[in-house]
Amino acid sequence: MKIKTLRLILGDQLNSQHSWFESVNQDVIYVMMEMRQETDYVTHHIQKIVGFFVAMRQFAEELKQKGHQVVYITLDDEINTQSLPQNLHWLIQELDIQQFEYLLPDEYRLDLQLKGFCQNIPIPSKAIDSEHFLSQREELATFFKGKKTFLMENFYRMMRKKYKVLMDEDEPTSGQWNYDADNRKKLPKNHRPIEPLIFSKNVEDIVQLLSQSGISSIGNIDAKNFLWPTTRQESLALLDFFLENCLAQFGTYEDAMHPSYWSIYHSRLSFSLNLKLLHPLEVIQKSVEYWEQNQDSITIAQIEGFVRQILGWREYMRGIYWAKMPEFATMNFFGHDRKLPSWFWSGQTKMACLRHAIIQSLDYAYAHHIQRLMLTGNFMLLAGIHPDDADAWYLGIYIDAIEWVEITNTRGMSQYADGGIIGSKPYVGSANYIDKMSHYCGNCFYDKNKKTGDKACPFNSLYWHFFERNRVFLEKNPRIGMSYITLNKMSTTQRQELLKQADFYLEHIEKL
Repeated sequence: MKIKTLRLILGDQLNSQHSWFESVNQDVIYVMMEMRQETDYVTHHIQKIVGFFVAMRQFAEELKQKGHQVVYITLDDEINTQSLPQNLHWLIQELDIQQFEYLLPDEYRLDLQLKGFCQNIPIPSKAIDSEHFLSQREELATFFKGKKTFLMENFYRMMRKKYKVLMDEDEPTSGQWNYDADNRKKLPKNHRPIEPLIFSKNVEDIVQLLSQSGISSIGNIDAKNFLWPTTRQESLALLDFFLENCLAQFGTYEDAMHPSYWSIYHSRLSFSLNLKLLHPLEVIQKSVEYWEQNQDSITIAQIEGFVRQILGWREYMRGIYWAKMPEFATMNFFGHDRKLPSWFWSGQTKMACLRHAIIQSLDYAYAHHIQRLMLTGNFMLLAGIHPDDADAWYLGIYIDAIEWVEITNTRGMSQYADGGIIGSKPYVGSANYIDKMSHYCGNCFYDKNKKTGDKACPFNSLYWHFFERNRVFLEKNPRIGMSYITLNKMSTTQRQELLKQADFYLEHIEKL
């Protein structure tokens, strides 16, 4: 008698290249589910929920067309309990399943839930690698064993050597590992980036389903023209578009911000990668190959900056996640406890940079890494927002936000709530940095040049308030010594005026 096996596919495990699917076995049943358990654990952007559901449905249909047996439980299915364990229990009984298998989840809560479920079922179970990431869960922890700080650059170089990416034997191609210093240019005044590739598909049925089901969400959606890729074919098309139209300028302008352009030269492949529609190694190899064929028009700084984001940063953040969870989710190094202002959910603030970054996020479920780090994250850190609030906002609003990558970037890189595990210093900046990298300040209600007084840019006084109130934590940090030298050189009157200005803004944070 053949064993009937039930295999679970989660919404971010849409990897058609996985060995599970190499052959069709009629004794294997795959199950996919749309559940309130997943739509409700945080308030998500509507485009994020829709993107997941569309991609899942298309993936299930592709499996069926290839001959695989698939049970797909929709959100409104009468058998749907909205709970992963309960749905699985029902299926195991109903289908007379003798073995249960699942792909290792990327989120700690689901890993815990599935381990607990397997301990409470009377049939054998097995966890299978998702065959997606380029490092094992524990690889980073092993690499940094005995170290207090986990320097990304060291891990990145190890990964470059491991996969022989941009390498000549054991040395980096061109002799230089990192071109980050070359990748910090502001967009020239009359520079117009290429229009981004979007995928106009009708998703009115799913939007209506969410509304009828009472799903709470944030953000906006054009249900007749959903713009994100939701299949492997579309994802590959977006990769090709990036290589042909954006890579040549990507590195140079990857930190640039502009109120008229939401995508600039970014690949926007993170959603496809995080759903596993694309494999990181195929993206890297295809990109390096394209660069090799076009070195006359694409410098190594462009390709290295792109490779670093995927082979370095993405793998590094996942490694930190599995090395430090669940404790990481509770870290609050500065003891910040202020609530997130309500305008973070509407964009209705007089600060032009934050207004644009937030409204863009609500409109597109997307903002690039510097908008997240040095605009919204910068303000949250300077204002002393509780890391829990920061986590909930970032996890909810961005289409590519899954906890393994969101929380390490937010609580670690952005908010320094981990006390320096990820970043060697807090990433904060005044109006000077924002103006240097963007075109926001010229049309702002506030004056970028004023530190105190009427219409003084809040970032200026909050910047110094942050360093003053956190002296005990930061004054001895060698990477930010200059900030304290400058602060200490200020007259008592000047320092008091700055702190008074910041206190006023913090007291009236809802009206900024």
